[in-house]
Amino acid sequence: MACFIVPTVEAAALTVAKKHIAKKAEAGGSTEGAQRSLDLVRKLTWLTNLLWGGAVLLAFEHLWHGEVIPFFPFLSALTERSTTQQMLFEMGTVGVGMALLVTVVWGVGLALIRATERRNRVATEANAA
Repeated sequence: MACFIVPTVEAAALTVAKKHIAKKAEAGGSTEGAQRSLDLVRKLTWLTNLLWGGAVLLAFEHLWHGEVIPFFPFLSALTERSTTQQMLFEMGTVGVGMALLVTVVWGVGLALIRATERRNRVATEANAA
């Protein structure tokens, strides 16, 4: 019913944080800390893209099925108390679960990239020696 709201909120919060980190990194100059911040911004961009993309697709799916309506209150589940409770339960279970799953998959992807970079660096150093 409204499970797409949870990843949307996470994506919005991360987008704001990402912009704040980027602004601080640009003001910091070309130090190592600024470079690390820019790397974090790049990684957060991957996560926000995943979250925004999923949220948009879910919102479209809910619109398609009539759960999102073009007039106030915008969610059909908000018209009755019993459906509102069901919507909040869905947001707390399905929405939070989806947002956590996307974040965990992103984290695993980052860990795999870091492991591959380390392995390549070690192999390059071994070949150079």
